Amino acid sequence: MTTPDTTVLSSIDEFVVVGIGADGWPGLGETARDELRRARVIYGAARQLALLDGAAPELGAQLRPWRSPMSKHLAEVIGNGVVAEGMIDDGHPDAAHPETVHILASGDPMFHGVGASIIARVGAGRVRVYPAVSSASLACARLGWDLATTRIVSAVRADPGVVLGEVTDGARVLVLSRDETTPAAVAELLVDAGFGASTLTVLEQLGGPAEQIAADTAESWRRRAGDPLNIVAVDCVGPRRSRLPGRPDDTYEHDGQITKSTIRALTVCTLGPAGAQTLWDIGSGSGSVAIEWLRADHRGTAVAFERDPERADRLRRNAARHGVAHRLTVRGPAPDELADAPRPDAVFIGGGLDEEILALAWAALAARGRLVVNAVTVENQTLVTRRHGALGGTLRRLSVETVAPLGTMTTWRPALPIVQWSVDKPAQSMPEPGGDPAEAGR
Repeated sequence: MTTPDTTVLSSIDEFVVVGIGADGWPGLGETARDELRRARVIYGAARQLALLDGAAPELGAQLRPWRSPMSKHLAEVIGNGVVAEGMIDDGHPDAAHPETVHILASGDPMFHGVGASIIARVGAGRVRVYPAVSSASLACARLGWDLATTRIVSAVRADPGVVLGEVTDGARVLVLSRDETTPAAVAELLVDAGFGASTLTVLEQLGGPAEQIAADTAESWRRRAGDPLNIVAVDCVGPRRSRLPGRPDDTYEHDGQITKSTIRALTVCTLGPAGAQTLWDIGSGSGSVAIEWLRADHRGTAVAFERDPERADRLRRNAARHGVAHRLTVRGPAPDELADAPRPDAVFIGGGLDEEILALAWAALAARGRLVVNAVTVENQTLVTRRHGALGGTLRRLSVETVAPLGTMTTWRPALPIVQWSVDKPAQSMPEPGGDPAEAGR
């Protein structure tokens, strides 16, 4: 059951969200038409409201286009738009709002749409949704793709680089475009990532009288920008890219400060990404651990703390290259930047470890969250061993050897051993690392 955001206080009794396709009024079912006929106010994008022009004689509602940014205007409408003067920003008195507000949306409002946003704020009990066919369903129908196995990403608010989080040889990916510039941007990204032989299909105005479909390989894409209402389909041809952690080190830009592939795989698995969780990556370096945490589950977010500005820039480029930049926030050094960062469900400390950072990270960690520390130096290994004695968890020593030349022969070259400590924070408060255990019971 959807739980409403209790910070929203709205005098509107009900929101009715009607999805409409590019075929406009004729494509709506009779139930959806009846809803719009009885509406007093209909909000929507100017393009969507224009689809009602042919039905003007049947409609008695005021049509109100969203202002930019739409998210702010929507928040005002959900909260009934009250401002100090008793007016909403678009000039209409608060009293002009009816008990039911109708909102026109594109396609299926619950698929990357405004319907889901409204329900998240006010709860499902105050929202009725009448979906039309989604653009993804229409695209798969035109292409003959199985919708259930097609990967779908949205570049409406994110950078087109989001597609790079989904591409792998043989995959089929749909990209919901922001505007007419998205197809060319996607083509360029695919070429740079080694997927230039992939087939790129742009489907415009799907379901409407102006529908157009054009296809070519990414490396041959020269088509001029077309209609802003489009979806990009990618039939991937290129390298195999697994979501599993432990990507090759050379897929990251780094200056040597990187958690190596094998240790990274063990570290991300120990962190256990699952669902809409937030990771703190302290001493992030190249960002490889945070990036692979994000690749493992598309619902997660991460905050990377990095002291060196050059490494921070490199980290951002790595995140963009792996298609997760829209879910990663890069901040300055710990402990300075920890205080107002979003509360973490998991914390990884791979660099800059000391007693203060460890104590602050443990205090910030959500109940039942997990802390993982990788220690290389004897001093830091001593610190985590002591903390393991106080708080428990799992302490392991990891050593990896790789075959390398030795003259005309070969031998095993060991990497520096890593001591890894992982511990889950219980629901009941425990003493902070370095604190007095007796304080926990007071």
